[in-house]
Amino acid sequence: MGDVAVGARSGHDGEEHRGRPVAAGPAPDGAVTSGSDPGAGGGEPPADEPPRPGGGGGAGGATPAPRRPRSFWKELPILIGIALVLALLIKTFLVQAFSIPSASMENTLKEGDRVLVDKLTPWFGSEPERGEVVVFHDPDNWLAGEATTDPNAFQTFLSWIGLMPSAEEKDLIKRVVGVGGDTVTCKGTGPLTVNGKALNEPYVYPGNTPCSQDDQGGQFSVKVPKGYIWVMGDHRQNSRDSRYNQSDKHHGMVPVDQVVGRAIVKAWPITRWGTLPVPDTFDQPGLNAQSSSGPALAVAPQGLALAGVVPVVLWRRRRQELSWKR
Repeated sequence: MGDVAVGARSGHDGEEHRGRPVAAGPAPDGAVTSGSDPGAGGGEPPADEPPRPGGGGGAGGATPAPRRPRSFWKELPILIGIALVLALLIKTFLVQAFSIPSASMENTLKEGDRVLVDKLTPWFGSEPERGEVVVFHDPDNWLAGEATTDPNAFQTFLSWIGLMPSAEEKDLIKRVVGVGGDTVTCKGTGPLTVNGKALNEPYVYPGNTPCSQDDQGGQFSVKVPKGYIWVMGDHRQNSRDSRYNQSDKHHGMVPVDQVVGRAIVKAWPITRWGTLPVPDTFDQPGLNAQSSSGPALAVAPQGLALAGVVPVVLWRRRRQELSWKR
């Protein structure tokens, strides 16, 4: 039985009433009440009231033990999955890495170099400009006769996410010399002219002439239609480019919608790291400047995917450490 208030017997001052409980009335001002009296604002709730959440001292308010961080081996499959998704997204929308398979762009790019290609700006309507080094899909069998491989199912999957070169996609890399509306001309050994302006081309392979004297396409004068570009390799006497594909359905032109993107950086080997800017010769006044065939270029965005995974890993580990310290 709980505590009860004991009152005074009527008419007998100072005599204590014994044996019979008396109903407690309101406590007078200044009276001290029992800590278990519900009306006194005690620290504990009545017996039939559930404990308040978050209470630190009572049995019902005990803080649950924090979860231990998940082991690295349990997280590894998740991290691999994140890396694969990032590789696919990066390859599709942002930047793609390509391996140079031939000598047609020497000495600007050498066989075995890796370049990073900007794939983002074309999504916003950007088109190739003169002087840029671009990667593009084979317009019309420029790579005919090149050896191809027959990948197995696993290799096909890796190619799909960009961790291996694709056996189906055949891409080339050349320099844009003319854009829609330009007239590009080669006579004799050069110089190459665009809209009547001679180009100073220090990037041409040492010992090569800007124009090739042959009857297979080295001597030409072409007008580039809108929506197309005219491309040439920097190794002029060792590049099967627009000049030598004038008999195809596009007359040697490359449709702009077949351009994958602009090569912006030589990323590997590290000793050859550097950017690929537009040469000054394409900025000369009056040019109306606008803002070697080889195997398919190899795709390798996995390094970028790994770089994207590292911040995710650090964030997850930091979050678990804070949870454990709580």
